[in-house]
Amino acid sequence: MSDPIAATSLEQLHATTAQAQDADYGAGALVACDRLVRIYQAEGIEVQALQGLDLVVAHGELTALVGASGSGKSTLVNILAGHDVPTAGSVWVDGHDLAAMSTRQRIGYRRHTVGFIWQQTARNLLPYLTAAQNVDLPMKLANSGRKARRARTTELLEALSVGHCAKRCPDEMSGGEQQRVAIAAAIANKPRLLLADEPTGELDSAGADTVFTALKTANTELGVTVLVVTHDSEVSSKVRRVIAIRDGRTSTETLRNDDAGSASGHATEYLVLDRAGRLQLPRAMTETLGMRDRVRAELEPDHIGVWPDRDPP
Repeated sequence: MSDPIAATSLEQLHATTAQAQDADYGAGALVACDRLVRIYQAEGIEVQALQGLDLVVAHGELTALVGASGSGKSTLVNILAGHDVPTAGSVWVDGHDLAAMSTRQRIGYRRHTVGFIWQQTARNLLPYLTAAQNVDLPMKLANSGRKARRARTTELLEALSVGHCAKRCPDEMSGGEQQRVAIAAAIANKPRLLLADEPTGELDSAGADTVFTALKTANTELGVTVLVVTHDSEVSSKVRRVIAIRDGRTSTETLRNDDAGSASGHATEYLVLDRAGRLQLPRAMTETLGMRDRVRAELEPDHIGVWPDRDPP
């Protein structure tokens, strides 16, 4: 006969362990998403854009986020930018609990903690202001002094190689120049995190190269953590860490063991084991082996074996 007191103590131990693990998750990271869920209601239809997504981004990273249309990556970025709120789960950025912020706190967060760049160049800059004025504006709204604003504007435009555009309006600049000025404006108030949603999507290859170089400069020389959403294989091949999202969850991560941007070096793709113990097997593998509906798993001394279920249901 089992001891109810011992059983209760064991349950308490498991609960305490789980709480400790929860407290440790993402500790010290800039971004920590824990079992993030976002559900939309559209014309009576429930759309689950994020389905328990886990993500940790450390300070100083330059990371690419990839995935098919509808995978949930834009929803994730909108939540991290403070434009949207999750339905369930938790998301922390630089000590800010994005699920619990008030409207006033959210405005302050977008003004000081996070910068954002849209794919469409026209959405990033005010057309009637020069490049210098566009960069100056966020600092002016943050009540920075005129002298400090002028120095910061000059520093950023020169660092991102668009100092020659200081007195030009957007319609006098190329697409690549506009996006580089947009990067300068987005990091003018020294945010900890820069989010770029398809920043090279409307550019030719030459323009895309200059924008990625600017993002890398913002990361390595100006100290901003950068998360880039992209379909551009050239961009994703130049960062050390590439996170793939599928069906509202992180599915794989590709890590490079060389300096980002190097043509040499080895890249390794890993499956992501989320906090619930789930992983997504690549479709090419499951189709090759005819895996569907259910599989058989066995614990081996140094690995877990997974086989297709050959028995009829």
